[in-house]
Amino acid sequence: MTDTNTATSPQGLLHLGEDNFQKTIEESTKPVMVDFYADWCGPCKMAAPVLEKLSTEMKEQITIAKVNTDEAGSLAQQFGVMSIPTVIIFDKKDGKVVEVDRKIGFPGEEGYRQMITKVVGDAPTAQAA
Repeated sequence: MTDTNTATSPQGLLHLGEDNFQKTIEESTKPVMVDFYADWCGPCKMAAPVLEKLSTEMKEQITIAKVNTDEAGSLAQQFGVMSIPTVIIFDKKDGKVVEVDRKIGFPGEEGYRQMITKVVGDAPTAQAA
């Protein structure tokens, strides 16, 4: 049997579902950016390689994960996700996991970098070359 708690792509993106979402978010030692997506969604397909890249470049600052809304619809409903892609950043405040930022649609790489920087501060990899 496969342990879904460690389901990652080769680039480091976590793939979360109803079975491991809560535990993964609660046990993370850094903020977690979650991309709610579907395989049939055009903008989601554009976001995927950008999030893969950022998950590698910024792995010390933030964990980036994906939730397929077709497979985990109850998670999308729980967090009020009505349009995809929707990206939510979760972090701990006073020991509780809270939503600290949300973006609906595909803002491009710079938009995602700005979201991350707002939460974790400036990182050397966040600067344009």
